[in-house]
Amino acid sequence: MTAKQAAAENHTSRRPAREALLEAAARRFYAHGLTGTGIDSITAEAGVAKKSLYNNFASKADLVTAYLYARHEEWLGLYRARLAKAATPQERVLAVFDAYADHADLAYEHGFRGCGLLNAAAELPAGDPGRAVVRRHKEEVEELLASHLAEFLPDRAQAAPLARQLAFLLEGSMVRAGLEGNDRCVLEARGIAAGMIGAL
Repeated sequence: MTAKQAAAENHTSRRPAREALLEAAARRFYAHGLTGTGIDSITAEAGVAKKSLYNNFASKADLVTAYLYARHEEWLGLYRARLAKAATPQERVLAVFDAYADHADLAYEHGFRGCGLLNAAAELPAGDPGRAVVRRHKEEVEELLASHLAEFLPDRAQAAPLARQLAFLLEGSMVRAGLEGNDRCVLEARGIAAGMIGAL
C-alpha cells in the first residue's frame, strides 16, 4: 500500500469501508456503466485498499448486486417520502411517478442517464442475479400501483391490468427521460396517469 492509499484509508476509517465502497461504486456504475468501471477506480474513489473490497464483497458481481439493492432502497426512500404527503388513493398512485421524478432530479455528477437499474440490467447477461434484482424492483413498483388503485376502483379486479399499463407508461417515460437528461417526460407521464385515473 502506498503512502497516499494509507492516508486515504485512514481518512475513510471513520466510516465503514463497505459503505465507502458502495457509495463510490454507485457513482461510478451510474456514470460510467458496469463494464466501464474497474475495481481499481472504485477503491481509489472510496479511498480504501483493494483488499478492503474483497473483505466486504466476494467479487465485482457481488458489489454490483449490492449496488442494485441499494439503488432500490434509495428509490423506496423517495417513494415513502412522497407517500407520506399523499392524502388520497389517487395521490398515492401519483406518488410512484413523483418518486421516479425525484430520482431523476438527484445531483448526479455527470447528469441524469435514466433508470440506473435498467441501465445496469442492459449490461448483464440473461440469468445474472443482478437482473433478478432489477426485475423484482419493477414488479414491486407495479404491485404498489395495483395496491393503490385497488383502494378506489369499484372492481378490484381492474387494479392489476391498469397497474401494468401505468407501469409501462412509467418505464417508457423513464427511458425517454434518460435520453433527454431530465425529468420532463416523467412529469408528462404523471399528467397522463392523472388523467387516466381521474376518469375512473
